[in-house]
Amino acid sequence: MMKKMIALLMLIVASFSLHAQNLQLHFDPRRAIYGKDNFPKNFFTATFEFFKPDKWGSTFLFVDLDFNQSRGNIGLGYLEIARDLKLGKSPVMAHLEFNGGVGNAEDYGFSIPNAFLIGPSYSIRIGEVNLGTYLVYKYNAFKKVSHDVQLTATWSTDLCNKRLTITGFLDVWTENKNHTHESGLSGKKVILLTEPQFWYNINSHLSFGTEIEISNNFLNNNQFYVNPTIAAKWNF
Repeated sequence: MMKKMIALLMLIVASFSLHAQNLQLHFDPRRAIYGKDNFPKNFFTATFEFFKPDKWGSTFLFVDLDFNQSRGNIGLGYLEIARDLKLGKSPVMAHLEFNGGVGNAEDYGFSIPNAFLIGPSYSIRIGEVNLGTYLVYKYNAFKKVSHDVQLTATWSTDLCNKRLTITGFLDVWTENKNHTHESGLSGKKVILLTEPQFWYNINSHLSFGTEIEISNNFLNNNQFYVNPTIAAKWNF
């Protein structure tokens, strides 16, 4: 599965090379922050991001690869691809999105369950800040299917004569506590995930900065984490 994910990433990069936005490399020191009992490794993550508007709407895509296995091997690949479609002259657009991925633990492979999202989206520019949001129905393809709702907000801006770039997103969604038919749990849980990024731009291509992953109920149930990274970015 992991080989297929890497092949898909290479195909995406090749297909979109004329419009690709950036490639990032993050060092994630979560073991150093929280200890080996909570997280067994510090590791690197490579992220490829693509965004392209067109006359029908816009396309956004990102792929994460976590190098979190022994000897720095890839242990997780995750993909999100989203399309906003214009609805005539309305400022509200239709948002369609797919999420999914695969992973390797030390002795077994696994899939990240697919998620399919659909609903309205709205974007606006206020001064130098680009803001976007969508509120969607989310179909989580767990063993026991979960029908949910997700609210997402995104932002980006350039400051200090484009020397500083601030971007990020905030997701809040629900999902079943019971992902299978065997656990005996019932009801929903609410998950929060936000990842603001702060970049210092050396020039129009090279940037250094950080991404701060802030989550609740995401990595472990009922747990709150703040995971900053040390990062470099190449803008195409």
